[in-house]
Amino acid sequence: MPKLSIILILILFSLSKNIYSQKKILQAKSTLENIVIDGKINEEAWKTAPIATDFIMYEPDNGKPISKNKKTEVKILYDNTAIYVSALLYDDEPNKISQELTNRDVFGVSDHFSVSINGYNDGQQDFRFYVSAAGVQMDCLATEDLEDYKWDAIWDSKVSLTDFGWVVEMKIPYAALRFSKAPKQTLGLNFMREIKRDAQKYTWNFVDTKIGSIITQEGVLEGIENIKTPTRLFLIPYTSAYYQQNDYGSDRTLKAGLDIKYGISDAFTLDAILVPDFGQTKFDNAILNLEPFEQQLNENRPFFTEATDLFSKGGLFYSRRIGGTPTTEPTTVVNEKVTEYPSSVNLINAVKVSGRTEKGLGIGFLNAVTEKTFATISNTITGTTRKEVIEPLTNYNVLVFDQRFNQNSSVSFVNTNTTRNGNFRDANVSAILFDLNTKANTYNLYGDFKYSSITGLENYDGYKTALNFAKTSGKYRYLFSGKYISKNYDINDLGIIFVTNYHAAYAEMSYRIINPTKTFNSFKASQNINTDIQNTTGKFQEAWYQINASATTLKNHYLEFRFTLNPLERFDFYEPREYGRYVFKPKSVVGYIQFYSNENKPFHYEVEAAAEKFDEEGRNAYILNGGIKYRFSDKFSLSYNLLYTRKVNDRGWVGFDNTDIIFAERNREIAEHYFTGKYSITNKMTFNLIARYYWSYAENHEFFTLQDNGHLTPNSSYSENKNRNFNSWNLDFSYSWWFAPGSEISVLYRNYALVSSNIVEKNVHTNISNVFDSNLTNILSVSIRYYIDYNSLKK
Repeated sequence: MPKLSIILILILFSLSKNIYSQKKILQAKSTLENIVIDGKINEEAWKTAPIATDFIMYEPDNGKPISKNKKTEVKILYDNTAIYVSALLYDDEPNKISQELTNRDVFGVSDHFSVSINGYNDGQQDFRFYVSAAGVQMDCLATEDLEDYKWDAIWDSKVSLTDFGWVVEMKIPYAALRFSKAPKQTLGLNFMREIKRDAQKYTWNFVDTKIGSIITQEGVLEGIENIKTPTRLFLIPYTSAYYQQNDYGSDRTLKAGLDIKYGISDAFTLDAILVPDFGQTKFDNAILNLEPFEQQLNENRPFFTEATDLFSKGGLFYSRRIGGTPTTEPTTVVNEKVTEYPSSVNLINAVKVSGRTEKGLGIGFLNAVTEKTFATISNTITGTTRKEVIEPLTNYNVLVFDQRFNQNSSVSFVNTNTTRNGNFRDANVSAILFDLNTKANTYNLYGDFKYSSITGLENYDGYKTALNFAKTSGKYRYLFSGKYISKNYDINDLGIIFVTNYHAAYAEMSYRIINPTKTFNSFKASQNINTDIQNTTGKFQEAWYQINASATTLKNHYLEFRFTLNPLERFDFYEPREYGRYVFKPKSVVGYIQFYSNENKPFHYEVEAAAEKFDEEGRNAYILNGGIKYRFSDKFSLSYNLLYTRKVNDRGWVGFDNTDIIFAERNREIAEHYFTGKYSITNKMTFNLIARYYWSYAENHEFFTLQDNGHLTPNSSYSENKNRNFNSWNLDFSYSWWFAPGSEISVLYRNYALVSSNIVEKNVHTNISNVFDSNLTNILSVSIRYYIDYNSLKK
């Protein structure tokens, strides 16, 4: 009898695994009926549509069937215009359904329902459409490595709360998707339901978390046949009005422009921007940058953030290069000074084409042109002025070919090109990438070869190559990686890279739990080792060993711990600011801890702390970050965050003294305050407040001269004041109303100021007073953006 029981158990286990591993199939039903998106689902066509049900938990208890009192039923209809989705989401406690109102693409504390559609059923990319129980839309382009929520599609949805739970109705136009021209469509499909108060997520087709790949574990949507999609042409005119005032006067500006989206086919789309206006994009976080590298800035301009997944392949495209800071400095002679130097270059126009063929070939083309930019130079004796070109007319181009195969692998070619008019620097970078996975998505081999070529006043070539092998499934996983970067590898004309001329090896081993235990909902531990060796000298740039552990408790608090050991002598080849020189970096140990409380509670807080102790007397560093958030209601919330860093006896470059390179031992502090607020009137109308105050200083107390061996010797003769004190203030208070699909009215009040000095001021009140007493710039702007469907105009 025991043997028979064991055999039966094994058979049942095998059957259950087969059930979970099989792809579910849902048949879409064609309809000629007008489907009104009202959250009521009362059209006749819905009554006979096939049902997708029997959802299975994705997390935390992976593989557990959904309970009967939280049953979920989904149906799909289609016509020549769109795919329609209806969902009944049962709940045994409907009065506890979370429904915080937020901005679009902000999940907040809400229950959610989503549909993921893969137009080619190739396991590579999803179009995901979410809606919260409060009716807020979220959408993204998703690959295994990235969910891009900066992508915004035009689609319709409506939710309604009922006595049994809540109801979702969606209309997803074909214009929001990409798919083949086949008469019979076979689409990848999955649905997800999140029950926020229980921190549980369920999917229609089982997604096994022991396997690293999610998209390949989708179900299938069949039944969409012989559709005749409408012309995909969308016009988005806009107009903006600005009023700006500071101590020097005021200015009024009126702008107007037009964006165009055109569907070349069901698979390819052209986006063009004419007369660009980025005046209402989020402000850049100004900092006191004492590093040898430029500050890397986030991209906030919609054209360069939406649907750019193809262009991010290989990491060669840093869109802030387009319209960024001029690349050259003007030349001056005796009695001349620069009186006007533009901080950015104006964008003339930009266009991008992207899509994927039926055979899985993705093609991306992006081109942008920026205008010739001048600096003004004045003669201090005669008063005459002249202009000099600091950035010529420039063309930026990105071209990508990405071939997918086997539903989980790809080979890509990427080329970026920067061509400047006249006798200026040009650049071209090419890359071949591959990402190969076994059929069961258990092992992965990926790598690249990249080649850069610079021409102009100077000519040089460089290359980078890497190879990585990983086990990507199960409780125990590992990764081995190696790369080589040559001295002259340079992608900085249209990309961004800081460190070159080294080779590196990296290894990682990790363990994770798949299902909750008596202590944790989730748990992961890993150990990593890394070495970077400079090619020319053979010296270590980096050499560290690290252990990590992170977990989510049964009460949905998050914990993370990290310990890093830097046991070897290392050298920094960039801090001296002179090629061929380097400076010694002492051994050190770093400890890090983080705690996030359960964000579902009205009061949420987070704490993050780190400390680094150097093998150098009196030298250490501390980081303490903390934040609190209180949700007064589903409409109103406030939060405050403080990021604090202190470095004691830090050492860094401060200047040159004839042929000597001067370093200083200094104390540094950085305090960054964020205050945010949100009040949502409806799911389409919101007030938002973001305020940031940043203060940092560097106070030098001893100077050194850098020796040829990388070590420092005291320099008692250097007496220049190289101290720094920096204050920055930004405030954005905005009102946003999405009055129609894709159409928005936005009102923004912004003020900002910067104050920089070589006199250190440690009194907080004095620093704040100084920044508000400075030349504070105030801007009030109103922008109207209207989305026009060509088919509506035709009607």
